[in-house]
Amino acid sequence: MNLDMSNPPNSRTKDFFASPALSLSLAGVFRGATGAVEEVEEGDEESGGGREEAVDISSENTGPGRSDEDADAMELQEEEVDERGKKKRKKYHRHTAEQIREMETLFKESPHPDEKQRQQLSKKLGLNPRQVKFWFQNRRTQIKAIQERHENSLLKTEMEKLREENKCMRQTIKKACCPNCGFATSNKDSTMMTTEEQQLRIENARLKAEVEKLRTTIGKFPGGTTSPSSSCSGGNDQENRSSLDFYTGFFGLEKSRISEIANQAMNELTKMATAGDPLWVRSVETGREILNYDEYAREFLPEGSSSGGGRIKRSIEVSRETGVVFLDMPRLVQAFMDVNQWKEMFSCMVAKAATVDVISNGEGDNRNCAIQLMFAELQMLTPMVTAREVYFIRQCKQLSPDSWAIVDVSIDRVEDNTDTSVGKCRKRPSGCIIQDKCNGHCKVIWVEHLECQKATVHTLYRSLVNSGLAFGAKHWMATLQLQCERLVFFMATNVPTKDSSGIATLAGRKSVLKLAQRMTSSFSRAIGASSYHTWAKISTKGGDGIKVASRRNMNDPGEPQGLILCAVSSIWLPVSPHALFDFLRDDARWNEWDIMLTGGQVQTIANLAKGQDRGNSVTLHATKSKETNLWILQDSCTNAFESMVVRAAVDIPGMQSVMTGVDSSNIAILSSGFSILPDGLETRPLVISSRPEERSMEGGSLLTVAFQILANPSPTAKLTTESMETTNTLISCTMQNIKTSLQCEDS
Repeated sequence: MNLDMSNPPNSRTKDFFASPALSLSLAGVFRGATGAVEEVEEGDEESGGGREEAVDISSENTGPGRSDEDADAMELQEEEVDERGKKKRKKYHRHTAEQIREMETLFKESPHPDEKQRQQLSKKLGLNPRQVKFWFQNRRTQIKAIQERHENSLLKTEMEKLREENKCMRQTIKKACCPNCGFATSNKDSTMMTTEEQQLRIENARLKAEVEKLRTTIGKFPGGTTSPSSSCSGGNDQENRSSLDFYTGFFGLEKSRISEIANQAMNELTKMATAGDPLWVRSVETGREILNYDEYAREFLPEGSSSGGGRIKRSIEVSRETGVVFLDMPRLVQAFMDVNQWKEMFSCMVAKAATVDVISNGEGDNRNCAIQLMFAELQMLTPMVTAREVYFIRQCKQLSPDSWAIVDVSIDRVEDNTDTSVGKCRKRPSGCIIQDKCNGHCKVIWVEHLECQKATVHTLYRSLVNSGLAFGAKHWMATLQLQCERLVFFMATNVPTKDSSGIATLAGRKSVLKLAQRMTSSFSRAIGASSYHTWAKISTKGGDGIKVASRRNMNDPGEPQGLILCAVSSIWLPVSPHALFDFLRDDARWNEWDIMLTGGQVQTIANLAKGQDRGNSVTLHATKSKETNLWILQDSCTNAFESMVVRAAVDIPGMQSVMTGVDSSNIAILSSGFSILPDGLETRPLVISSRPEERSMEGGSLLTVAFQILANPSPTAKLTTESMETTNTLISCTMQNIKTSLQCEDS
């Protein structure tokens, strides 16, 4: 990351000075000029208007360029006018050392003396009250200038840290790459580069955010809030402290202040989760709970504050959902506080996640009241919807012996974003209340409250995103329920034989389920709009836009090594999500859309349930065609919000060993498949549905088709036109076959 230093933070210095004359006076002091004198005119530094004023600057504590003789006194100049109205030579008066000491003593006690104090001091020192007034005025201005100079020095230190970070990152990449082709020279070097580069990028982003917060804090720093004596006398000690220590915390906040914000957010989340009417009103049309924002503003926003903050490019999304999950409470809380478990649990929604820093480890083994600063990039399973980037603090707190709360809240603002590939997002108090219902069940109340940049959304997904469903509480809750069910079925030892046909051992069942989960997570990561990928759009004859992205696998044993091409396309179909999901996962109807089979036979080798819904299952199929015999692993996932059908061809000997219980982490697999989402139009008129009683309420489906192919086994190879045409043909023909089979060619 390169930072532009053409406009450094201290360019704001002029804002502190009320006039050009004063600016020139201060500039002379900081250059170490000796014997500088200035004209004195009446004025007041707080007035902000009126005629310009020029003031004297106390020579004390202004830097090493001042001599002791210059520090003994201040000069006050006056003009004398002769009888003819012409100006004579100006007379200069210097304050004595005793006068300066007396005024400094009063300044430390009261930087803004009132009229009575100035009168008393002028009589005591034998000075004009006007001279005393201007001495204090100039002293205050000098303190501000010194303070700003110190703060600018801290900002420069932070900038240097960022430069060193950038330099280190460049060196790391350079050492791990071949200077000719630009790719990793060895698997080991590539592994180190990938891990270290990711950590450096996260750290670099954190430092950049901190510098921006420091700059914002300096711009808002109120004069006189810091003790003048400490600002002047303790400069050397403070120079040795880092800027984070000087502002003591992240984003310009102390850790105690972060804890206070987290506690306030926890209180708001608890009220939002448990309150009813009039805060929440249930929609008669959709059955969803809708927040009464006027009531929310009266209850939670400070009086006189504006929810919009004067910004017109933001949108507010608020939703609440309640459900029951099949997982014990301690394990569920742990999944939220461990960033890797959290990212794995919500792999279809969280493209990236990292714990930037731990603010508090909490109390005891259960980490009660633990607080950590986190970063996440949220996505949908399509490259057509911009991913959302958010920094937030997360706190877990035990409310009662059988109740916990997890709260997320951002402490930064939604700023204008120049990177259009990722949208900025801010979390207002969001999270969930977890209540233990015994027998391994928990009731979860989820509240999601987001403030995001307004951005152009693709027509297909506009209703879904703008309604708040795409990143709302229903989506989070449905994903949580599905993943908890999967985990319970994975750990179960008493699964009926009919739900585990074709696998002889419990170890084999777990190994196959683990492989399927990795396959689906890889699929979710591959087709999203995360900054992991750079998508390019190609046009087809049918007019459907196809987006492609390529990546090079050097050392990941979970995928084939070489150049991998991913192609994705999305369409709307007038078919309910349930009917479309049942059609795509039905092996008896594969021939209708899979152009690779062309008359081949499909035989089911194994079928493993991973949830209560029969659609949540992992199946292993053997396909026989004229050309090849393949084994295909299929993972089907469905919940109240979205569904997925993910498939991948697997090596037959390797899959046979996995079925016996061998570790599947080294099985190379490249997944393709489908993502199915509702179109967001919940009251669309009659469409095709497999459930007649729901025909009038179900809308259409947003179908995303994604294929990943190994374009070349050499990681250094370049993408060819032939590979592009192959993926283009795969997607176009698959889309057309699906439309034909469902009788919706005109959609």
